Amino acid sequence: MSPIMSSKITIGFHAVFELVRKDPNSIERLIVSLDKTSKRLSDLINLATNANVLVLKVSRQELESQVQGVHQGVAAFTHSSLEASPVGLSEHQLLHNVEQNKSELLLVLDSVTDPHNLGACLRTADAAGVKYVVVPKNNSAPLNSTVRKVASGAAATVSVVAVTNLARFLTQLKQKGFWIVGADDKAPKSIFEHDFKGSVALVLGSESSGLRRLTKEKCDFLLSIPMAGELSSLNVSVAAGVTLFEAVRQRSIEPH
Repeated sequence: MSPIMSSKITIGFHAVFELVRKDPNSIERLIVSLDKTSKRLSDLINLATNANVLVLKVSRQELESQVQGVHQGVAAFTHSSLEASPVGLSEHQLLHNVEQNKSELLLVLDSVTDPHNLGACLRTADAAGVKYVVVPKNNSAPLNSTVRKVASGAAATVSVVAVTNLARFLTQLKQKGFWIVGADDKAPKSIFEHDFKGSVALVLGSESSGLRRLTKEKCDFLLSIPMAGELSSLNVSVAAGVTLFEAVRQRSIEPH
């Protein structure tokens, strides 16, 4: 049997567990290896069974004939429609949702095409309490099994919204009262000198080329992370973590 395309599955225990916990209706079937036995696997099977998810127990050889990658003995096959629109949230719905909250923090990823980086950014976003991550439809890593595994379950807790035209979407966010803050290693102003309170969309670009020109032009502010070493930039997921948690720190301080 030939391997199933990775974009249709979620592998890795933590990623699968969170998918079953958060969105069991998206799962077509859950396959577990008979060669694996542990309490956490039993807990996963019980959780899936109680959520009416079809659970199939197969040999390790059968599981590996259907999936690729480090699966840890579990694989969840999702409906194909889920992969086309990972969380079923449209641009319009997202704009409507954030309009109801006057202090929303969004993460926008411009041209992050490496699935490991995207997965790490989702995990960081979840840790920072970010509910929505925005990506361009045609210039982003797909939400595949690698992304889900690296995200360690965050792909099921953070809504990834793919937009047709990122520059236009940022303009629409501005109309909803958002400040657009771009990360740029050449910007003279530091993230520690900026006020992140209110509705903020933090925009990060690819490691190779940074923000695209049109994206950068839509930013109200461009900020850098001070670097004390020899390197001039950080991995995009690390940069996201540093900046998001500076924003979270500021936003958690009660006004006097």
